[in-house]
Amino acid sequence: MSDLYGSLSGARAESRVSTATIFGQVMFLVGLAIAFLAVGSFVGRDLAIGTARILGFVAIGMLFTQSFAAPLRTGALGMAWLFALALILGLSLGPVLNFYVQSDPKLVTQAAGGTALITLSMGAYGMATSKDLAKWIRPLSFAMLGLFAISLVLLLFGAGGNPLLSIAIIAVSSALLIVDFNYVRRHATEDDVIWLATGIFVSIVNIFLSLLNLFGRN
Repeated sequence: MSDLYGSLSGARAESRVSTATIFGQVMFLVGLAIAFLAVGSFVGRDLAIGTARILGFVAIGMLFTQSFAAPLRTGALGMAWLFALALILGLSLGPVLNFYVQSDPKLVTQAAGGTALITLSMGAYGMATSKDLAKWIRPLSFAMLGLFAISLVLLLFGAGGNPLLSIAIIAVSSALLIVDFNYVRRHATEDDVIWLATGIFVSIVNIFLSLLNLFGRN
């Protein structure tokens, strides 16, 4: 059903581990990815903007490559790819985030708080709803990848972006969070952990950067 994050209709493990176990594994990887992003942004805070832009394009390329290469979505290789993606993305965002921290640290705190609130709300809804939303993974994933690339390029080139674009990114990323968490509850096996963690991680980054842009315009 989905070419982006692996076949959702392929062969599954005979015995599916508990939802709580899958949820814990996914969120553990998301937490580690965010940690790698934070480390990368700290290390890369003094990078030249040209270097940051190159790394941004590398991160975009890595995300698209993982989306279409099945070996990069499972196992040790997939995990290493996710962490490398998060680290390189953090390095590329280092100068931009450092600018915001130096000029208005409250802005970063507000964006982080808003991101946490949206993630918790969407995740809770996705886990609680009785509807099966798996059919939305593919279209929302394509939309999320495109919007991620556009927003990152605009941010690195200082364009900021239209507030309507930021709102669209938040809407699509929020919807994908609902669908991903719903999939964790209804269908996920251990083979799905890495691509689910990647999708949730990228959605969180999308929301954070969009809120940063929106709050920064006030």
